[in-house]
Amino acid sequence: MNYKRVLTIAGSDSGGGAGIQADIKTMSACGCYGMSAITAVTVQNTLGVESFMPIPPDIIEQQIDAVMIDIGADAVKIGMLSSSEVMLAVKKALKPYDLTNIVLDPVMVSTSGHKLMNDEAIDTLKNELLNMARIITPNIPEAEILLGEKITHQDQLPEFAMKLSNNRNVSVLLKAGHLDDKILIDVLYNAETDSITKLGSKRIYTKNTHGTGCTFSSALASFLAYGLDLESAVGKAKAYVYSAIETGAKYTLGKGHGPVHHFYSWWE
Repeated sequence: MNYKRVLTIAGSDSGGGAGIQADIKTMSACGCYGMSAITAVTVQNTLGVESFMPIPPDIIEQQIDAVMIDIGADAVKIGMLSSSEVMLAVKKALKPYDLTNIVLDPVMVSTSGHKLMNDEAIDTLKNELLNMARIITPNIPEAEILLGEKITHQDQLPEFAMKLSNNRNVSVLLKAGHLDDKILIDVLYNAETDSITKLGSKRIYTKNTHGTGCTFSSALASFLAYGLDLESAVGKAKAYVYSAIETGAKYTLGKGHGPVHHFYSWWE
């Protein structure tokens, strides 16, 4: 028997709610074997990010090589990359391998509003990494940074998702959670079929939303590792995250933004 293998390339969250900790919890809950290449060590808890220390690019490359040479991967999730040097190291490390399922979560701002990516890195992300991905999963603030435009209502999301697709070379799941609507409609632009799919859900009123972006992108990578098409994988990832938020809303952890409940199917 063989595992479905998913590699996360992301930062570590000392509070356990986001980053590689959330990624590996999600991958495990979705039936995959999770592996990691740590790009940064953050000092954070439910109240926010206090500081972070980037991992040297050569060490990041070596982590990726160690995993790929021995174990391999059916999908890769890329999260927090804090600098151009780190991004170029990740690109270099992944390039030799035949990886079709790369999910890029362009992590730029934490839930508490702490900037996690410098300005130079934004250009490198757009010019060097986007075309490596099968799909990217920005939220509203990240989409605004990437495009240099404001998003104020949900009717704009299909247009912005297509703009983010880098001339229709990469698919885009643009998440609506930062808008104020009671019904949130995420938009998937599938570059492979040149089609738009809208995925609606009721807003869950809770402060326990720390790590939702990491969780969604990791769930998506997990379902792609199983060979699902984009629409099916995005739909299952959204359903997983929704239930994780809904169940996590019942709990109290820390004094700030608590986590979602990654293992809601196993215990409550």
